[in-house]
Order: sequence, then C-alpha cells, then structure tokens
Amino acid sequence: MAAAAPEKETALKKRILPRGLQKLIEQCLKIYPDQTNPLQVTTVLKYWLGGQDPLDYISMYHNAGDPEQNIPPHWHYVSFGLSDLHGDGRVHLADTSGGLEPRSGMGFELTFRLVKSPDAAANERPPTWPANLLQSLAKYVFQSGNRLCTGDNIPWRRSLDGSKDSNTAIQHMLIAEDPQLPRTETPFGWVDFLQIVGVTSEELEQASRWNGKGMLNLLTKDPATGGPWLITDMARSSSVFEQFPETLRQLELDLEKEGSDLAGVNADFTFKELAKGALTVAVKKEVLDPDEELSRSISSCNIAVKEEAPEKDKLEQSTGSTSSDMVNPFDNPNIPSRVFPLTGIELTLAPYAAKFLMLAVRDRIRHGRHFTFKAQHMAVTFVAESVTGSIVNRQTPYAVLGSWVQILIPNRLVPRMVERFGELSTRSADGLKIPLTYEWPEQNLKFIIDNPPPELLNQQGPILA
Repeated sequence: MAAAAPEKETALKKRILPRGLQKLIEQCLKIYPDQTNPLQVTTVLKYWLGGQDPLDYISMYHNAGDPEQNIPPHWHYVSFGLSDLHGDGRVHLADTSGGLEPRSGMGFELTFRLVKSPDAAANERPPTWPANLLQSLAKYVFQSGNRLCTGDNIPWRRSLDGSKDSNTAIQHMLIAEDPQLPRTETPFGWVDFLQIVGVTSEELEQASRWNGKGMLNLLTKDPATGGPWLITDMARSSSVFEQFPETLRQLELDLEKEGSDLAGVNADFTFKELAKGALTVAVKKEVLDPDEELSRSISSCNIAVKEEAPEKDKLEQSTGSTSSDMVNPFDNPNIPSRVFPLTGIELTLAPYAAKFLMLAVRDRIRHGRHFTFKAQHMAVTFVAESVTGSIVNRQTPYAVLGSWVQILIPNRLVPRMVERFGELSTRSADGLKIPLTYEWPEQNLKFIIDNPPPELLNQQGPILA
C-alpha cells in the first residue's frame, strides 16, 4: 500500500490539473524529463479572481545547453496563462475568428533564456526578474488586446532586470520562435511558444527599419550575440554591428535596394476629416493609457499586419508587378463593406512613433508597398499607388472602412515627403520640438507630430455609420 501512494498522488494531481495547462507541461517534459517539479513563480491571487497578474505560473528550467553547438548552460523560463488553460471562459473566450484551426486564448505563451555565469554554483537558483518581465509583457497583452508575433520588436528603454543602476546595453527585446518548444495542440486550440530575446538599442533600431526576423538571423550567427538558441546575456556590451561591421553596410544596401519588410507598428494616433478650409466633427481616436509606463514603452512594437512573401512569390502573385496586396490588420476578419470617402485628412501621430513616418515612406511606399499604424481598435494604412486590394485610389485618396483608415501616397509626393521627414529620423522623440506640422495643401493632407489631446484620451474611436 505504501509503495502505491506516490503513484496514486501523481494520478490525482494529473486529474485535477487544468487540461490546457496539462498539455503544455507535457510539452515541456519532452525537453526536461528529469525536471517534473521545476522551480516556479506562482500567482497567489489568480487573474479571474481579481488579481493583477495574468500569468498563473512561470516555470524555470535548468538547460544544460549543447557544447557541440556552442550553446552554453542557461535558465529557460516558460509562462502559462496567455493561452487558455481551463477552457471554461474564466479568462479566455473561445476563438471565433473562423479559422479551421482555432488558437487557444491569445495563441501563445512566452519564454526567455538567460545565460548562466560560467562560475555559477551547481545549486544556484534562477533569478526571478525574468518572471517579472514576462508578467509585465503579459499585462500589456491583456490590457491592449495586441497579440505578439515572431519578429516583433519591443522598445523597453531600461534594463530588462528592472535595475535602475544597471549600465547594461541590453535594454530592448525582439520576439523569436522558441527553438525547442514547437506549436502545441491543446484541447482548446493551438499554442505557439514565443521567446523574448534581449537586444541593444542599435539592434532594435535596425530591426525597426529592416525586419525583426532578419535581425534575429544575424544574432544567431555567433554565440556572443545569442547563438542558435538566442540566449540573452545581460553582460553583452556590444551590438552585432559593432562586432561585425560588414553586416550593417550590407543591411543599408539591402534597404536602399529592396526596402523594409516591416509592415506596421502599434502607435497612438488621432485623425480628422479635412474639408476645404475647415475641420468636420468626425473625429477618430485611438490611444493607449498614457499613465501606463508599459504601454508607452511597448507601443512601437512590430505588428503582424502582413506576412511578406519571398520576392519570387510576390512577383508571381502580382503578375509581374512589385505591388503588394492589402490585408485586414485586425484579428477579426469581419469588417463592414461600406466605404466612406474623405475629402481630406489630418493625422496626429504620437512623438515616439514619428520616426516610422520616414520608414513608411522611404522604405515601404517608395518600393510599392503599404505601412500601417495600428492601435487597439483602429488602424491607419499608408498605401502606394501600385498596392492592390485597397479602398483608395487617385480619385479617392482617403477613405474609412469600419475602423480602418487608408491614405494613398501618390508617387509624385514621395520624394517631397522623404525630404520633409528627414529630421524625424535623426532626432529622438524627446528631442522633437512638438507640435511639428507637415502640410501638402494640394493633396488636402496634413500630418501633426504631437501628444494626443487630453480631452480625447481613453475614448473609443467611433465607426462611421
């Protein structure tokens, strides 16, 4: 009887474990079969009971690495709670996007790999700050509704470990696929494991101009910058471009020749319809809470507006044209069919996102593509003349479709915009003397770089009816 007690207790725990959580733990045990009871950060007051932390658990595994691949020993953190662990609606509603394979909850969990010190003791316990970092990111996802995707970049502007006195160069993040945890099917839908990768300011800047996945590929080339498993080393002091200067020169050449693959960013914005000489009362608004420090830090992260096809595939799809197709920037594919033309437009964009105006025009529109600024429930997309599937054209350059605004940037205007926006790419957001105004009267088009008006904060953007 005594020998059977542990087996009975294990079976009991397995029965009471939420089915979604059980499936994710089983996936982790395939990698760590000898760590059935890993060290864990647990939320005391669960989210569905009024707690502030959306992640139920964060497990911390010891990973021995792989010396043959120059992969060092490290800590592997895995979150549980962004996906649907319970399946009873207490946190997540069932996926209603209409896909053949529904996602579980947000459709992903977060992971993080932190290198161990070479002289670390065998019984060293993992630091808990990465768990706090994952919890902060999870709060942003729950509060904003913005899902994260591979290749996204996250401006953080402070040490990832939360230390105010730290002088580490690793103060931002990119998002990669976890190299050991594949997409997992649970009883409530599929779950991806997205790995947070610590990067320098220069790496984040170039990822914003170019693309996150391309930057991640550069970081995997050498163990000093993360290696094949993209392990974060908070002691790393130099960027991949400082270590390998030729990579930056090649990146600049590629951008000039091919443009950027970054199709959009999250950003606070407002807009008004411009009549000739007057503003109408139709005001569109979408901002994040300005008092939420996390929202201010993360709101420029890359969004999956469009998966760019390989160059050869794009040429085949567009029958010889270099144009790209428009896609709905929202998770919900059901958008109204009625289009509302606008006589002109005034767009006010938050200062932290101003630098992306240059990228949008020079590295996207100039190459026949589109670029989107997306907030929680609203989006505004700049469209090149050659883009197909848009609701705007030369005769109707501005229009609204549901919560989606589109602005046509004519070819003849691109060089002038690039020249006017030059100052935005050389100054930080704090260095801009706002408000900045850019006008093109013949187009009835006006851009303003400024903070959203206080009276419009926290309002929902209405849909024209």
